[in-house]
Amino acid sequence: MALAPMSTASAQQHRPPQPAGPDRPATQAALEDLVASGTPGAIARVDLGRRSWYGTAGVADLERPRPRTPADHFRIGSITKTFTAVTILKLEAEGSLSLDDSVEKWLPGVFVHSDYDGRSITLRQLLNHTSGVFDILKDQDFVSRYTGAAFLEHRYDSWTPDRLVKIATSHPPLFEPGGEWRYSNTDYLLAGMVIEAATGQSYADVVESRLLRPLHLDETVVPGFSPTLPEPHARAYSRLFVDSPEAPVYDVTEFNPSIAGAAGEIISTTHDLNRFFGALFGRRILPPHQQDELLTGVDTGRGYEYGLGVRTYPLTCGGTVWGHDGDIFGSVTYAVSTEDGSHVLSLNTNDNWNDDEPARNVIKADFCRSPVRQGRP
Repeated sequence: MALAPMSTASAQQHRPPQPAGPDRPATQAALEDLVASGTPGAIARVDLGRRSWYGTAGVADLERPRPRTPADHFRIGSITKTFTAVTILKLEAEGSLSLDDSVEKWLPGVFVHSDYDGRSITLRQLLNHTSGVFDILKDQDFVSRYTGAAFLEHRYDSWTPDRLVKIATSHPPLFEPGGEWRYSNTDYLLAGMVIEAATGQSYADVVESRLLRPLHLDETVVPGFSPTLPEPHARAYSRLFVDSPEAPVYDVTEFNPSIAGAAGEIISTTHDLNRFFGALFGRRILPPHQQDELLTGVDTGRGYEYGLGVRTYPLTCGGTVWGHDGDIFGSVTYAVSTEDGSHVLSLNTNDNWNDDEPARNVIKADFCRSPVRQGRP
């Protein structure tokens, strides 16, 4: 379903009353600016110990305007990678596997192109993106299925991780394992397959048993092949890889998330994301050794470090926060935290065409109002 391009004036006309309290006006103003820059609607939640704040701006539905709500479910995209990496680290703590295990040990013969050597690629290199494995989203034939109106034909297609990996690894490796850093969704498709091989259970079942149930993340879903979102939720909008402000806007709320798998399929809420990241950086999920592995960052050459499914976000006011961001059809999400888990923010927009800067300004507005604690507890 294609929609008429949205004007900023239209979004502002339907802006609902704001629930923001007087204690975070800069964060609320940054949310308003995010919508003014062209995003249909945005929601953010901040947790500082036992105190919480949320704010919204814009609309949840362009055709029947209504406000976004704190309970909205949304697709978290690549923040799924944090859940996948932490699950691997939990399995290591249990003795089921080791970060130093080779991919070949768990997935023999998984690589298609002869230049790959699965014996020389470790699980750690998958999780910190130093494996050299080609990214499935760089395969142009694959991406063309979801570009523009082609999405409407393929939105309900089902994919298995091994099929996606076969497409990606028909391309030669990008570099020798450990030689460079390059973000690759294929790394996490492989990591999800390792989880299944090491446990004999589905990826969804392992994530649920190790993370979702123990942490009471009751609104977080590993959807598998289901194309729908739990209620309540906003509509999701995208220009579908067409890089032009005049490109048609499509309602992409429903699609089969198996296209993303363990690299990007999970659905959550701002409440659950803050609970998860607060517990993770508050050192309430992983033993000390695995926590240290999580936060051992690789220099990406792009101004930040990437650990195991988490990355740094340097602040312009000084200091650094940790977390991840996710971009999937019609949804962009950030979840960031101080390294001690005492201050957590999650943010979602129901589009994926805007620049990074307006969303990053929400993070800056919230964390730069007070000094960020440095160093590990």
